Amino acid sequence: MAGRKQKTRPHAGRLRIVAGNWRSRLLDIADVEGLRPTSERIRETLFNWLAPGIAGTRCLDLFAGTGALGLEALSRGARSVVFVERSPVAAKQLENNIAILGGASSAADVVRGDALDYLRHAADDAFDIVFLDPPFADDRLSETCRLLAEGSLLADGALVYLEMERSQHEPELPDGWQAEKKKTAGNVRYMLVRAKGSA
Repeated sequence: MAGRKQKTRPHAGRLRIVAGNWRSRLLDIADVEGLRPTSERIRETLFNWLAPGIAGTRCLDLFAGTGALGLEALSRGARSVVFVERSPVAAKQLENNIAILGGASSAADVVRGDALDYLRHAADDAFDIVFLDPPFADDRLSETCRLLAEGSLLADGALVYLEMERSQHEPELPDGWQAEKKKTAGNVRYMLVRAKGSA
């Protein structure tokens, strides 16, 4: 799997921002086992789904890893992104990349810790978009969605992006949540969901 990814990425071990203010900027990726940045192809499709509503949004990038989704959102005009990452090595590289991008520093907050612990203990907030791309082996999407639904972290009109291995069953969504877009690309299945009570 890793060998195939090296063939599909334009620069092995590097992340390229697809579009926006930092279009084509290359950023280093931490050497962490299982780290799997969302591909450029999928990011392009996802942000086409989100456009033009990405500008000015507050985003939460759980299981941030490389931060590919949150950084792409900032590049395209998101107001702020909270990145949650439990690997100290990955979190440090993400902080370094944010510093390299300069203008991202004031709009980005990296939280070192477990994503589910963050959801259980986070203060009330109002995120417009939540990115959920956990390690495939974790299979925690259903529980993550449940915690999001039970908490107070979603703004009116909130959208939740979910990414999983193609062979995995789709996660059980909370009552009232509805998938608006679904697609597969290679070994990946991904979907965009509108949360209950969203306009």
